[in-house]
Amino acid sequence: MDMKRRIHLELRNQTPAAVRELVLDNCKSNDGKIEGLTDEFVNLEFLSLINVNLIAVSNLPKLPKLKKLELSENRIMGGLDMLAEKLPNLTHLNLSGNKLKDISTLKPLKKLDCLKSLDLFNCEVTNLNDYRESVFKLLPQLTYLDGYDRDDREAPDSDAEVDGVDEEEEDEEGEDEEDEEDEDGEEEDFDEEEDEDEDEDIEGEEDEDEVSGEEEEFGHDGEVDEDEEDEDDDEDEGEDEEDSGKGEKRKRETDDEGEDD
Repeated sequence: MDMKRRIHLELRNQTPAAVRELVLDNCKSNDGKIEGLTDEFVNLEFLSLINVNLIAVSNLPKLPKLKKLELSENRIMGGLDMLAEKLPNLTHLNLSGNKLKDISTLKPLKKLDCLKSLDLFNCEVTNLNDYRESVFKLLPQLTYLDGYDRDDREAPDSDAEVDGVDEEEEDEEGEDEEDEEDEDGEEEDFDEEEDEDEDEDIEGEEDEDEVSGEEEEFGHDGEVDEDEEDEDDDEDEGEDEEDSGKGEKRKRETDDEGEDD
């Protein structure tokens, strides 16, 4: 598949300005040049052109936001002068497996002020004496060469895989998680408040039930007391009548004795 058609397929109905990553590995480039890639890809941050038979990058369009460029397994021998002009914010450049033979071919990379990582695996230049020292001296802005710094410390994954897209996506994911946590916290607080309100309602109902029960019990006791008082009154009246009857009987007996005398 040629490069133009591959770019068309990779767009997937998007506009070039909406694309942030573009992978064109293993497609064919006519005459060893980049084709179909235009300066309309203004927001492109990652471009991969692995094994596309490139000889030169001279017709690379201006991509002001590009941070990572993969050019490994091609036939590039030099002509890197245009990179600084076209890719001012480039931080990672992979030229592994190309035809670079001399340190001098890397001199144009000095103008890439943001360049942090450079890979030259399987290039003839890596066979030169003092290769690493010479490259770090030529490119003082460089932090990692072939995955290691000046002190042979390996680049962390974040640097080995750097591209602005990944960093921004991680930040966005972190913000989303924080928002979700905040929402979950608010929901929990709301649920707790609801539970507290329900508990208060239940306690209030229980208190009302207790008060009502006491009032009913009190009212029932009052009725019982009144009945008992009525019974006591009846007993007192009966005793009074008995006492009155006994008094009259004694009076009659006394009168009868008087008559006998």
